[in-house]
Amino acid sequence: MRREGLAKDSDIWTDKLRDLRLWASYRGQTLSRTVRGMMYYYRALKMLTFLDSASEMDIREGARELVSMRHDDLESSNSKSPSSKSLSRASSSVSLLFKGHEYGTALMKFTYVIACQIYGTQKEKKDPHADEILYLMQNNEALRVAYVDEKTTGRDEKEYYSVLVKYDQQLQMEVEIYRVKLPGPLKLGEGKPENQNHAIIFTRGDAVQTIDMNQDNYFEEALKMRNLLEEYRSYYGIRKPTILGVREHIFTGSVSSLAWFMSAQETSFVTLGQRVLANPLKVRMHYGHPDVFDRFWFLTRGGISKASRVINISEDIFAGFNCTLRGGNVTHHEYIQVGKGRDVGLNQVSMFEAKVASGNGEQVLSRDVYRLGHRLDFFRMLSFFYTTVGFFFNTMVVVLTVYAFLWGRLYLALSGVEESMESNSNDNKALGTILNQQFIIQLGLFTALPMIVENSLEHGFLQAIWDFLTMQLQLSSVFYTFSMGTRSHFFGRTVLHGGAKYRATGRGFVVEHKRFAEIYRLFARSHFVKAIELGLILVIYASHSPVATDTFVYIALTITSWFLVASWIMAPFVFNPSGFDWLKTVYDFDDFMNWIWYSGSVFAKAEQSWERWWYEEQDHLKG
Repeated sequence: MRREGLAKDSDIWTDKLRDLRLWASYRGQTLSRTVRGMMYYYRALKMLTFLDSASEMDIREGARELVSMRHDDLESSNSKSPSSKSLSRASSSVSLLFKGHEYGTALMKFTYVIACQIYGTQKEKKDPHADEILYLMQNNEALRVAYVDEKTTGRDEKEYYSVLVKYDQQLQMEVEIYRVKLPGPLKLGEGKPENQNHAIIFTRGDAVQTIDMNQDNYFEEALKMRNLLEEYRSYYGIRKPTILGVREHIFTGSVSSLAWFMSAQETSFVTLGQRVLANPLKVRMHYGHPDVFDRFWFLTRGGISKASRVINISEDIFAGFNCTLRGGNVTHHEYIQVGKGRDVGLNQVSMFEAKVASGNGEQVLSRDVYRLGHRLDFFRMLSFFYTTVGFFFNTMVVVLTVYAFLWGRLYLALSGVEESMESNSNDNKALGTILNQQFIIQLGLFTALPMIVENSLEHGFLQAIWDFLTMQLQLSSVFYTFSMGTRSHFFGRTVLHGGAKYRATGRGFVVEHKRFAEIYRLFARSHFVKAIELGLILVIYASHSPVATDTFVYIALTITSWFLVASWIMAPFVFNPSGFDWLKTVYDFDDFMNWIWYSGSVFAKAEQSWERWWYEEQDHLKG
């Protein structure tokens, strides 16, 4: 900022505060980053319009102007005189080129609506967040905000309106464009799909792209949007596409080792995986959020998101189910990509996986999957099973196999059958080989295979192998085994008891130490209790089994199970930043003991009192 006229460093907290905050926001997963990314479409459209209509002379002249401006900038920065021009460098140089009609054309072709349902209440409460959203509208003229307005009429009656606002550059104030009366309160179903459905009426044009708040975009990708939309004209199979899938570029890989594992897994899933699903398997259901929907097709078939409570918790894949059942066509194209941030801390990753697994449990119970199962042909049905419900089902079977095996061995050892079997020791060798197969699945080597292929495609084979080895050294196997436990626990629980809920994972800057009590609350039921049970079985088996006298056979039989136990107990602490800091450990212990002994009033939260947490954990069993 010194180059741009910052006199003394303390000014950064006064004059340059907004710049500083924007700088920080563009490095997180925030709304301002998404807005900046998506507004590249507007800039790209203006540029394309200019190039379409400009003469050779215009372009030459423009290039000369840009070069001279660049030259002036360099000279001014060399002589260290504060250049006021360089801040608005990009915008001013581009606006010199344009004749004026480009703005109109770009605004006709592109609108950007933020669905922010609480903006109205934020304005009433004078919440600073409202000012920030207004600031975004001031700086981006193609930006609109859709929110829900509650008006109190009479004693207890409320009226609800869907409102669309924009910032008027002439009047220098926020103005209302539309106000649509709603029959009742908005949130009857899940929050996110309801939010999308209330804002879709304010969009224009033939195609709509639904963007999550943790995404970003790149200017060079925005230039190719025109080409992507041309795909609506070509046939894929017997009909034109209704959802155009595009790939995502996961930009959070460098934050931590966990973020790297997640981004590698995700990248192989949104590229190779989706490619194969779309063609030849023809079972790609809409996954990512950069996907472009055929707006007219979806508007006449009940909107892009199903919003029934609980069952449609994974609203994006239900859009794909809906599309396929109603005769639509989902494709995947890979000449454009949109940036996406993923979760980075273990607690967030687990919450995310819990949400996905619960959502999958709900899918098993849903009508959509039932109907698809009845109507797909045999081969597509197999592919469909493998890519949606089957993946989680198989994970659960793997974990249940470990249980069945260990309880079985324990029963044989304690009942004395094993001693009579001992004379025929070939059985144990056979069992050992079978178990080692399970070990390969459990280690996440199967989940890692697509990553190796994906990396060898993008970076070359040797680099891919090197990356894989590095991951193993950073204990990726421990993480994959742990996340397998998360998946199977939440999937099984949802199928048996229901109770899937949208978990707000929160995408903050998470390189911070998590308290022991918090980790315990999150993983006690899903991992720790189960791991301790398995560990106890293994110990008792070791002391009572004649097999245990032959150390090698015992190790061959149980090493996989010991690895599972160790991963499930240790992973949250191994991947916790400064998890082995002595002072933090002392604080964590105090915190944990307070949580255990605090009996708590009626109003205590689960974070404060062990008792409250316990009742909340058992809550789903009542249903």
